[in-house]
Amino acid sequence: MLNPEQRQLFHKFLILEMAVQSLQRDFSVIENLKMSKVYLPILEKLLKDISHDYYHSKRLLAKEKIRLVKWEKIDEYFTDIQVATAGNDVILRYANQAMKTQVEKLLNQRLNKELKT
Repeated sequence: MLNPEQRQLFHKFLILEMAVQSLQRDFSVIENLKMSKVYLPILEKLLKDISHDYYHSKRLLAKEKIRLVKWEKIDEYFTDIQVATAGNDVILRYANQAMKTQVEKLLNQRLNKELKT
């Protein structure tokens, strides 16, 4: 079972993982743009920073003996995520659109922060 702090940490981990995956997928598309030399350094820095946070969250979860087992898309609206804990496995259901919105929010926050510096 996950206590509220562990669940919050796991949720942060999921958002970071989705952000990393999205940026990696988008990277190949941006490489083909005419202005890729402008966008790629920004994307690389963003990916590096988010990847760092992702691996840090993953280490914190490992210390708690919590790991992601699998994603299972239920339908276009929901995804079940199986989580292994020290006690037993837990299945968490997430709304796909809510997750996408949270990833977009995270990327926008990081990008705005990066562009201000």
